[in-house]
Amino acid sequence: MRRLLVVGLLGFAIACRQSGKRVIGVVPKATSHLFFVSVHAGVDRAAKDFGVQVVWNGPNDETEYTRQMEIVDAMVAQRVSALAISATEERALAGPVERAIRAGIPVTVFDSGVQVEDYVSFIATDNYGAGCTAARKMAALLGGKGKVGMVMQKPGGTSTELRERGFEATMAKEFPGITIAAKQYGLSDFARSRAAAENMLSGTPDLGGIFASSEAASRGSIQAIESRGLSGKVRLITFDWSEAHIQALRSGTTDLMLVQDPFRIGYEAVKSLAEKLDGKTPLRRMDLPAREITRGDLDKPEIKALLFPEWLSRDRRSGDPAR
Repeated sequence: MRRLLVVGLLGFAIACRQSGKRVIGVVPKATSHLFFVSVHAGVDRAAKDFGVQVVWNGPNDETEYTRQMEIVDAMVAQRVSALAISATEERALAGPVERAIRAGIPVTVFDSGVQVEDYVSFIATDNYGAGCTAARKMAALLGGKGKVGMVMQKPGGTSTELRERGFEATMAKEFPGITIAAKQYGLSDFARSRAAAENMLSGTPDLGGIFASSEAASRGSIQAIESRGLSGKVRLITFDWSEAHIQALRSGTTDLMLVQDPFRIGYEAVKSLAEKLDGKTPLRRMDLPAREITRGDLDKPEIKALLFPEWLSRDRRSGDPAR
């Protein structure tokens, strides 16, 4: 079924190219995750604004890097005009992306890096900086001393690894009174992330706080803390957003929510390639800052616009989390 879907989408790409339209293939880490639903909306808006056609296709889950490799190779074989990718695994996707570049297909990397050099643009959140911010905010919440845990995403995912490295490096350098007592991957899965947080809370009864580096890690950590009646006792800093994130922030389970702008990431990725196809020179790199949101910020108009854009319907906001 999935292979038929790839064939159908690429048949559409061929038809577009035969009609003279420029076709940009966009390959997200995962199609069902809320973050990428928002990226998709930005991609579609840019396609309209710059007069290009988009073929959107990716794996269902972030751990399916072989599936993402197949999709990229299929797009290269069908000669899309340009390609944008958020790599599930920075090393594994290097080969397919290099093949695209050698075939003369301009490539923009968005959200999460891949080990290639000849891309057009790299567009992402300043993930390392966001991890540093999380560490400093956690240290302030704990008064500069105590034990913390990290519920992490998965090995090989550049964006989340950068957040985690930033958090660890800042704690080690700036806050010697705080120990990272536990670290565990949730593997982009809500249930596994919850289990990881539960393990930390059980294994370190005096744990003072948790940093959750992704949407799934955040959802799992929220439920683990709430199920043990530790809201407000174990400090929590989350990443990305969903209805559950927002409810936890309102209730006091979460102290700080770090939020990206996925709509803009998707928009800028397509814009960079449209400009390249027009013979222009897009920005080589764009690092977008993460927004810090506390409970008191939730009713501010600019935060509502970021969290609840008009194009994102309520049923899509309540979908299964992942990133």
